[in-house]
Amino acid sequence: MADQNWTDYHADLSLTRLLPRIQEIFSPSETEHQEMFERRLKHHWPRLFGLLVRLYGGHYDFFYHLEGIVAAAARSWLERSADLKELDARLEADPMWFQSQEMVGGVLYVDLFSENLAKLHEHIPYFKELGLTYLHLMPPFAVPAGDSDGGYAVNSYRALDPSLGTMEDLTLLADRLREEGISLVIDFVFNHTSDEHEWALKAQAGDSRYADFYYIFPDRTLPDQYERTLRDIFPEIRRGSFTWHEGMRKWVWTTFHSFQWDLNYANPDVFRAMTEEMLFLANTGVSVLRLDAVAFIWKRMGADCENLPEAHMIIQAFNAVARIAAPALLFKSEAIVHPDEVLRYIGSDECQLSYNPQLMALLWEGLATREVKLLEHAMRTRNRIPDNCAWVNYLRCHDDIGWTFDDNDARVVGIEPGAHRRFLNDFYTGNFPGSFARGIPFQYNAESGDQRVSGTLASLAGLEQALQANDPLLIDMAMRRINLLRSILLSVGGIPLIYLGEEWGALNDYSFITDARKARDTRWVHRPKIRWDKERWQDPETVERRLFSEVAALIRLRKAQPALRNAGMEVIRTENPHLFGYIRHGGGQRLLIINNFSDYPQSMGENRLRVYGLGYRFVDHVSGHSYSANEPLYLGPYGFVWLETTEYTRPA
Repeated sequence: MADQNWTDYHADLSLTRLLPRIQEIFSPSETEHQEMFERRLKHHWPRLFGLLVRLYGGHYDFFYHLEGIVAAAARSWLERSADLKELDARLEADPMWFQSQEMVGGVLYVDLFSENLAKLHEHIPYFKELGLTYLHLMPPFAVPAGDSDGGYAVNSYRALDPSLGTMEDLTLLADRLREEGISLVIDFVFNHTSDEHEWALKAQAGDSRYADFYYIFPDRTLPDQYERTLRDIFPEIRRGSFTWHEGMRKWVWTTFHSFQWDLNYANPDVFRAMTEEMLFLANTGVSVLRLDAVAFIWKRMGADCENLPEAHMIIQAFNAVARIAAPALLFKSEAIVHPDEVLRYIGSDECQLSYNPQLMALLWEGLATREVKLLEHAMRTRNRIPDNCAWVNYLRCHDDIGWTFDDNDARVVGIEPGAHRRFLNDFYTGNFPGSFARGIPFQYNAESGDQRVSGTLASLAGLEQALQANDPLLIDMAMRRINLLRSILLSVGGIPLIYLGEEWGALNDYSFITDARKARDTRWVHRPKIRWDKERWQDPETVERRLFSEVAALIRLRKAQPALRNAGMEVIRTENPHLFGYIRHGGGQRLLIINNFSDYPQSMGENRLRVYGLGYRFVDHVSGHSYSANEPLYLGPYGFVWLETTEYTRPA
């Protein structure tokens, strides 16, 4: 309590000192904007001040940086367009807008989907036909020539890759999408920059201020000490987390690739500079920033330098600044770590949205085993997040699949975790007898045995194998698997995210191996260039059109179900090892959703149907069929139902 009283006292004192300096930024004609800014500043200041004191209070120039951060927020607010300020006000009044069942996302690489930002406008009718209300562009920023880790080595946060367009093009796209009811999402790559970023170039030229923006060491003494507790992220490409720079004759901390220099957030100058970059991006009109590699942003000797408490403080401080200068902006966490650690990044004061890597991994695990015991257990025990936040659920993304389930969860349901991960890797790379999958390995670590898997949704679900065999039965089973996964994605709670191309069954593209920039990174196998074959696309008999039509229909169905607003979800016990069931309720509606992960028909007993469905008669919103709880519920191979009772039975 004493510490809190001290913080509150000094927060008030510092704000009293800061306000006259901040007020100088506003002209007499901007009184309304000034008052609005000061109202938000006063509301969020105690939280922001407390975080910054804990992070940087020991620095002799702390107040200088404090003033710089608040001044940057004030200038950004003044530069924010009238449309975005109106959006701020509207979304402050409706802060749970992203919880709506009408939220459906898509993600794409601009050049692979539509060449450039200008041409992307032409595809807005396509996005609307599919039903998207959320569009995530993979990093469009200026990057080094050659390998740029798929755009995640950023040369500038204020300039785009010239082949894609300009910042003005990005702003125009954001405006146009917003007019069509689609929120724009881009990445904030804030753990590192490329070695060609202006700050890195100045560091290389000997500028001591910018050398302190990174972790640069004169010899291996400290790197060797750090390495004892760090893991290799891309072991097939490089070992260790440090890169020798011949020009400087020094070592640089590079967690991912040698051309990606980790930023030193222990330096308050870095936080201030990155705050300015974040607010610049917010003012282009983006609704959500995906915070890349959140787990790695703070370093400490003797730790694994992942998920440290200060990493959370940094994000929370960014969140507080955004609430002051760009209130409509949301954060989405990208933390591909242990499920318990993923949960710690989620909160209204940190990241309101988060990728759900556990669900993605366990859906594929269930598809391989044809059993749901691990999925059911994990979703019951490790899926709960604050009611004012939301998962972003996905089946595939630009990245690989890692088997991110808890080892103890596996043991509880009778699975040995190490052997099971090896089985899953074998299954999804086609090395297990009877496998339908056509994935390829990503980043095998010979020392630990760790491996991940690359591949598109369709190729992993068996469609590539089936089409090669030209076997109608195999094609049908593959499409059933795909639709099962998509039904869960759209009904399980949170925002569904479609990696565009998977809506019509894009297959692996093995041509990446012929491109020297991509050949060492197998993730390019599931990043195909979209080939818009309109004749094939419009033919209702093609697999592509069937898959598109089926998912578009499911999306329309999702939007019509009040129960699928991001509210409560209750995982049920179906008493059948192949059936995964849950209840969704809200808006006066209750849905009982059952999914069959088996190649064979399965049933759930009539007693469980009555108990969980609260009735005797039901309609399946997917098929329109009626069911009675006087007999078991039968589902065909990979079948699913969204049941609502038509004869409500009041519980005793």
